[in-house]
Parts: sequence; structure tokens; C-alpha cells
Amino acid sequence: MAFWVGFKMDLRSDLGRVRGLGSAKGGTSHWWAQRVTALALVPLSVWFVFSIINLVGVDRGGLKIWVNGPVSFVLMVLFLIALFYHMQLGLQVVIEDYVHNEKNKVISLILNKLIAVFLVVSGITALMKIAFGG
Repeated sequence: MAFWVGFKMDLRSDLGRVRGLGSAKGGTSHWWAQRVTALALVPLSVWFVFSIINLVGVDRGGLKIWVNGPVSFVLMVLFLIALFYHMQLGLQVVIEDYVHNEKNKVISLILNKLIAVFLVVSGITALMKIAFGG
């Protein structure tokens, strides 16, 4: 009985254990985040497409009035956040699966996150400039 005390079953290979490879315990949350953003993007994308169709032929003043509306502004910000977060999650999976050089993988993952943040911040800044700028 004393043999089993403190025994932890580990299915990784010796090399995998030494390198620290194996389950990162983050796959489930990543999967859920990707599914939730995809689900959020369905109605947001439909709203965005219908809004753009309704804005065809509208001048800059009309666009400013539309963006300045609280519902349009908030939905547009949510659309940008969900869109670029979903993009970042999807590209992360592709990079992790298909980039085999560890240095290139780390650089690509960092660039992926930075570009996603840059695009969200740029989009929100542009919206704010349209809505509140001169």
C-alpha cells in the first residue's frame, strides 16, 4: 500500500516529461473561446452586412450620425473585438500545428497577438474619430 502513496500516473514519454511537453491544460478554454466568438460573430456579421447595405449612398455626415448612435457604436466595437480575437485564435492553431521551428513559432505567435491587438485598437480609434472627431 505504501507504494501507491504519492504515485502519479503520467502517460507522457520520458523525453516529453524532460522537455515539459504535454497537455498545457488550456486547450478546452481555447476551444470554447473560438466557439463563443464564432457564435457572437453570426448575429454581429448579419447586423454589419445589413447596416452597410443600408448605408449605401449615404454621405459622410450620415455615416457619422450612424456611427455616433449608441447601438451602432457599441455593436461595431463588439464586432471588431470578436472578429479580430476569433482571427487570432484561429491563426494561433494554424501556427502551432504547422510551424515546426520553435523560434519561428514563438515569433509568429507573438506577431499574431500583436497584429490582432493593433487591428482592434486601430478599428476602435477609427470609429471614435468618425463618431467624435471633426
